[in-house]
Parts: sequence; structure tokens; C-alpha cells
Amino acid sequence: MSIKKILIANRGEIAVRIIQTCRQLGIKTVAVFADADRNAKHVDMADESVHLGNTDLADSYLNIDKIIAAAKHTDADAVHPGYGFLSERASFATALAEEGIKFIGAPADALRLMGSKSAAKQTMIKAGVPCVPGYQEEDQDPKVLAHAASEIGFPVLIKAVAGGGGKGMKIVHEKADFLTQLDSAKREAMNAFGDDQVILEKYITKPKHIEVQVFADQHGNVVHLFERDCSTQRRYQKIIEEAPAAGLSDATRTDMLNAAIKATQAIDYEGAGTIEFIMDGDDSFYFMEMNTRLQVEHRVSELITGVDLVAWQIHVADGGKLPKKQHKIHETGHAIQVRLYAEDPQNNYLPSTGLLEQVTLHQGEHTLVDSGVRTSDSVTIHYDPMIAKLVVWAKDRKKCIQKMQEVLNKSAIFGVKTNVGFLSQILAAKAFKKHQIFTNSLDNDEIDLSMQLSPEVVAVYANHMLQQGNGTAWEMADGWRLQGTEPLKITLEYQGDEFEYLIRQEAEGYVVNEQSHCVIHADDICHVHRNQVQVVHQQLRYEFSLPDHEAQASASNANAIYAPMPGKIIDVKIAVGDPVKLGQTLVVMEAMKMELELKAERDAVIAEVPVVSGDQVIADAVLVELEAS
Repeated sequence: MSIKKILIANRGEIAVRIIQTCRQLGIKTVAVFADADRNAKHVDMADESVHLGNTDLADSYLNIDKIIAAAKHTDADAVHPGYGFLSERASFATALAEEGIKFIGAPADALRLMGSKSAAKQTMIKAGVPCVPGYQEEDQDPKVLAHAASEIGFPVLIKAVAGGGGKGMKIVHEKADFLTQLDSAKREAMNAFGDDQVILEKYITKPKHIEVQVFADQHGNVVHLFERDCSTQRRYQKIIEEAPAAGLSDATRTDMLNAAIKATQAIDYEGAGTIEFIMDGDDSFYFMEMNTRLQVEHRVSELITGVDLVAWQIHVADGGKLPKKQHKIHETGHAIQVRLYAEDPQNNYLPSTGLLEQVTLHQGEHTLVDSGVRTSDSVTIHYDPMIAKLVVWAKDRKKCIQKMQEVLNKSAIFGVKTNVGFLSQILAAKAFKKHQIFTNSLDNDEIDLSMQLSPEVVAVYANHMLQQGNGTAWEMADGWRLQGTEPLKITLEYQGDEFEYLIRQEAEGYVVNEQSHCVIHADDICHVHRNQVQVVHQQLRYEFSLPDHEAQASASNANAIYAPMPGKIIDVKIAVGDPVKLGQTLVVMEAMKMELELKAERDAVIAEVPVVSGDQVIADAVLVELEAS
């Protein structure tokens, strides 16, 4: 192999994952980093590192000139872009080629073609790949688009041509809402991609998201590595992926795999790619887009095929032929991946920033943990709030779900809000077990994820604390009181409410509030950090805290709207003196790659608006002040 050193033009868990394969291949690695990542895990792991600049993406991970200079300075033979950032930027691939540095990714022509959703769809229609009915022309006049939407028929999906990750994507159910949603989609697309062009597609009401992993070399060979089901999403962001897809008929699977090969051959592709399809209720499937890079969820394909896709990428970029022909690639068992995010599912998935006070990610047999952070690292506003990917393999889907639940149960993260419990709830849901999760199921609240705090959960916590105290009578300042033979008194907060419990220990368990007789089971788990508690009971995770009344007293109220995190104001929808209603959107801000609508918490009159569109604001900044109507 001629490649001896690779610069990784990325950060976080994907940079760590690439370094792991390079070590196995005996290839040296170079990390790049911005100010916020100076002490990051990927920087520590690489053989060398180069500082790019400040946290502004244009000064660091999106700065082509700086990355190429770093590659030349360290004598790197090749650059691996990971995913996101510059991974699908044709100008980056071209600039590297001009400097004689290998790009471990797709050819520039394919990047340009597939980078445009409209051009990609036109190419696939010409190649005979089934596509969703829609509008993909260049004329972006709102009147033309509105007419096209009416011709397609509502509901219609608006998609940013240069988009990805759900940015610039809106569902429009009624004709009257089209222009407002179009304006929002275009604004979001411009902010995220610098391009506000959109396409329209017929919206499928019960869609499944099935994608095929493909691979091609420079010698005309193309193979697939089977399909993945990525239907479990929220806000178009995948959170659970699995391979193979459950519930597909053999005929549909064969047709889809063949269509993916045809799509890949149509653009003279090289390297790793993913053909994404949307499938409706009658097993018809349609091309959505091609991701011309490694996917976040590539690990599930690796686990069912035994293939290291990063190693294949490096081998193909070095001019080698695909290591295996199609008939030599087999799938075995089932794999599931979950994405652990620093976000609050109880508060509209709002990203959560701060210090990771404790990170425990369970890793057992046939389990992968991909993470770019460790205990004492921080989740910042500057990048995607993913903490880790957990991936498991088992002989069949049922065992795989059980194994993933076990991994989640034994994992715990403190210091920021996370979606760990949310993921456990989805895996335990009947709809997931029966593979009846659709891409819009979570956004449409089709799955009941409400959880009442039961006496059994409190008993698990009490048992844990008494075990920690060796069963003796003791006092704590965090809400516990145990004196003599009196029952244990626990005061705690759960989902914004405060509860009190009296717990008495018996020979076979506990009595809670003199009503519930609770037995502790072997699979009950309790994680405790400071005043934060996470209890796993019957495969579900309950998170609560011991009260901090001083903090409660300083909490915000309904008389003002505060910035939930640092960000940019992109739209102010009210003015001083305006009457507003409960739930009315007052300000729209952008933070952590999300567009957040901040709403009135009561009927009121606008008293003051100290911000305007374009302002950069800090966390907890007052955006709107209200007075009684």
C-alpha cells in the first residue's frame, strides 16, 4: 500500500473510528482541531495534530486551504474527510488532487452531481431507478413552486437541493401554508448550506427509510453490502438504525439491491456510498438521494458482513480492487445502532450543553462504542451534540433488541440531558418490536412515551442508597432522612413536580407510602451522581433529582422569553405593544444546527424586545419581556 499517512479532516467519534482502522493497518494519522477541540479524544489518539483556528467552522473544519496546508506540512499521502464538513465538497476533492494528495472519498464529478437533489433525481429517472413524483426544475419562482405543489397534490415535502440531515425540509399539508413553509425552508437552507434552492416531492404518509450500502472501485466493480432500516427518526434525524431491514419481502429486497447497483453504476462511482430509498405501505420504493460518503450508521453493515468499510475506503482510494466480489459478501445475524445525543426529549429535543461529569458506556461482547468524548469533556454549542454511537450484534432481531436494552441499561451519562431513556422507550415499544416505526412516527406522537414514576422505581433508588450505606441508619443532606426505626423519607423532583415518599424496609422488599409492596429485581439498576438519579426498571429509564430549592427560586418565569442557549436570532415576529396568545411563536433563533421557535407561555402583551434579527445572543439572554394583557 502506497498510503502511509492519513490526515483526518474531521473531529469527534468518526475521527476516532478512522484512527482505529489506521492503527490496525499500520498507517500513521494526523488530526486537525479547532480551539474547542484542543484536548479532544481524537487529537490525543492521532500520531500528530495540527491546530486549524478558532471555533468558527470557516476558520477550521471547513477551511480547505488550511487543511491542505496541514496535509502538506505533515507529509500526509491522503485525506479522509469522515462525514459532514467537507466530505461531499467537490471543490475539496479537486483541490487535493491538484496537490497530489489522495482524497479518500467519491470522485469530484459524482460529488457535484449527487450534491444537487434535483440533478441526482433527473439522473436516476434517466437510469430507470424508481423516483418519487415531484418537481426538480431550476425555476424557483414561489408562484411556480406553489403551482407545482398543487399539481403534485398535498401533502408535499419541500427539500433543500443542497441539504441533508433534515435542514431545509418541510412538510406542507395544506395549500394555504405552502408559501410560509417555503420561506422557512429556503431561509434554513441558506443558513445551513449557502443555497436556498429546493425541490418538491409527494409526501408519503407512512414512509419507511431503507438504504443500501454500496461500494465501487476504480476498475468498474460495484457491490452492495445489503440494506439498513433507518426509519426511526425525529425531525428527519436518524436515531436508531438496523441491518438487515425487518419485514422486507425477498422480492422487494432483491429489487431494491439491484436498483442500488444500477444507481451507482449510472454515475461512474468510486468508494463508499449509500443509496437511500423511501418505501410506502404497498412495498413500492423510490430513490431519495445518494450519500457520497461513509454514513454515520455504517457500523451496522460492518457487523452483519464482517467488513471494515474504512479499510475498504483506504484500499480503493489507493487504487486497489474491491477485496470481495458480490457472491463472497454474506450477511449474518442482526445489528442495531443507537445515537446518544446531548438533548432533552422532554423539552422538544433541545440540545443540552455543558460538562460531561460522568460518562459510562457499557461495552460487552459483540458491542461497539464509537465516541469522541470522555468524562470531563464538554458538549459545546459549536458542533453536533452527539455523544456516542452504541452498536450491537446478535443472532436475530429479538436478541439484538434485548442486547441493546442491556447496553443502554448499564450505561449512564451525567452532567447534560441525554436521550438514553428515550432510546430505551422506543426499543421497548410494540411498534418498534413489530417493525412498525415510520420516519414520522415520533414527530406525530404515534408512540406513547409517557412514563409515570411508580413506587417500584423509588424503591429501587432507596435500595441502592441503603446498600451504599451498608444498611445502617444515616442522614444525608440531599433529601434523605432516616432516624431510628422511622420510615425513610425521600423528597425528589420528576418532570418538574416534587414528590415525597415514606419508605419502610421489610424482609422481602419495601413498603412505599404504606400502600405499595415493592420487591427489588435482579435486573433493576440504579445510577447515581451527585443529586441526579437514573433508575432502570422493567427495561425503562427514569431520571429524577433531589430538590435544590435555591436553584428553583431563580428559575425563569412566564414574564420573559430567554435564549435557551447561545445562538443567532433569525426572525423576530412581534413588536412592542403586540398582544400575543399562549403558544404563539415570538422569536426564531438558530443554535447547534437547529432552528428553534420560542413561544409565549401565556396570553400577554409585548413589553420589550431587546433583540433584532441577526443578533448573536448568549445563553439566558432576555429576548422578549411580557406584561399582563
